[in-house]
Amino acid sequence: MLEIKSFTFNPYQENTYILIDEKRNCAIVDPGCYSQTEQQALVAFIKENELSPLYLLNTHGHIDHMLGNRFVVDEFQVPFLTHRGVIAELEHAESYGPLFGLNPSPSPKPDKLVDEGDIIELGSEKLKVIFTPGHAAGHISFYHEASMNILSGDVLFKGSIGRTDLPGGDYPTLMETIFNKFLPLADNVVVHPGHGPTTTVGEEKRSNPFILDWQKKQNLS
Repeated sequence: MLEIKSFTFNPYQENTYILIDEKRNCAIVDPGCYSQTEQQALVAFIKENELSPLYLLNTHGHIDHMLGNRFVVDEFQVPFLTHRGVIAELEHAESYGPLFGLNPSPSPKPDKLVDEGDIIELGSEKLKVIFTPGHAAGHISFYHEASMNILSGDVLFKGSIGRTDLPGGDYPTLMETIFNKFLPLADNVVVHPGHGPTTTVGEEKRSNPFILDWQKKQNLS
């Protein structure tokens, strides 16, 4: 069974995830570790729990989610997997970082590109790649069907949704992603977002004001 460990890193309070299988293999998702202290915390957890990193995964390439990309690849010598649409975002992050008071190390280029329906094998566990644009053009999410957990990046939050005012963002596309990719999942699927606490698909169906408003405006039942 899959174990999920989260860290909250950098000034944007970004959630970095470590996915762990029963044989202690792991994947590091959206490493936002920026300071040396944050980097050390990530390494300490992996070493103390005797984990074997297999992959670096990015849901998208916005700066708060990629600050630790170079560090993770250099430290653990793992292949980097993401969507082709993320490449341009990663390249731009280095140039606009100083505008936000950040100076990220250049991200390595992906070793493998993944897309809708691809399966990433983490030992005996299988992560399904779901293409989830709207917040970012190349955004993907990772769904572990066996344990009913999905890493949503910056698409769906507890009581909120991802912003769409950044390059590659589009509000109608984001809402279509949520309605077509997230809401058809079982109500008890746990959503692990890129910021803030976990939630469930069912909770967001019932109470997320953005979902309820879109549903009303589109005459959806």
